[in-house]
Amino acid sequence: MRFLLRWLRRLVLLVVVVVIALAAPIIYVETSCKGTAQPQSYASLLPPDHHRPETRTLMTYPEWHIVHAYDDYAKVISTGDPHDYGFWQGITGFWTSLCALTENASAHGEIDWPTKQMVYVIGTSFTAELAMKAAYEETVGRLFAALREPDRAPLDDLSARQASAYAEFLQQVPWYKWPFAEDAQALLEQSTGSLRDSERAIALGLEYTAKDAYAGAIEQAVAQVGTDELTLRMILTADEDITGYTDVKVIAIRPEGTEVETPRYRTLTNLLAQMARDGLEVVEIAGNDDIMFTAISDQPTTAGSVFSTPRQGYGDYRHLIVVKVPALLETLRQLESSGLTLEHVHDY
Repeated sequence: MRFLLRWLRRLVLLVVVVVIALAAPIIYVETSCKGTAQPQSYASLLPPDHHRPETRTLMTYPEWHIVHAYDDYAKVISTGDPHDYGFWQGITGFWTSLCALTENASAHGEIDWPTKQMVYVIGTSFTAELAMKAAYEETVGRLFAALREPDRAPLDDLSARQASAYAEFLQQVPWYKWPFAEDAQALLEQSTGSLRDSERAIALGLEYTAKDAYAGAIEQAVAQVGTDELTLRMILTADEDITGYTDVKVIAIRPEGTEVETPRYRTLTNLLAQMARDGLEVVEIAGNDDIMFTAISDQPTTAGSVFSTPRQGYGDYRHLIVVKVPALLETLRQLESSGLTLEHVHDY
């Protein structure tokens, strides 16, 4: 009985330590990352039904940080091993970027609690996932990598391709729609039976199986509360007909410009990049006059960036830049001459 009580106390202590560790970044952001700037008044043109909170342009980034982290991981393991990826850097990058964005959000209004809650939940989940993956890959995974043949094992390459495809998938589609079970099955089918292949098939197979079960639960929960809007409204000006743009629906011709409905997420980034090349201008997006985008360069900092961070596996840097909506497309046209490459425009 004493033996069981001793281990029960240890288990309780471990749970307490884990909870404190996961809660600490949230407490830090809530208490230490407060901005002082006041939002400027803006008389929006679009009707209230098509407004989205302006702070969301900043608060969408933490979720994209996770997408970028998976992309970085895929890049690293395309030629290296999982233990070559900086798991701690991926974790701290999420919370440090969230702190900087929370400070800057004060200039755009108050962050609503549902958005905060969502960001904290995905941040905690991401932290726990990377911590567990690091604990395995830095120990057992590293050992089996050292014991394999000089060349990479077939499942090293297969898992790298799976990671790359998953990272690309996340650009437009929620993670829980990814077929994790199919990836687990592919590992079993393509394993050569070597020591490293067997270890990869078991370790990653268990990871994918757990994610598949979790994804099913999340998808059911999302189905009950409903998904976020997949389109938004904007007003733009153009000297030419815009009806030829794919997925752009003209709503009305207004004195300020043409009101249109467009897709969101990655598709919107590609669309805005095309509009910039075609010489269009945007007047307003989702009832807002400020918007953030990310750009890539080989320099650690750039003018106007509210946060900059290195990309693992690429040897370059990501910059988070906030501009006025009417200046967005002209800014995109000037990126190349500034040594920057557009990565993603963060809508709301």
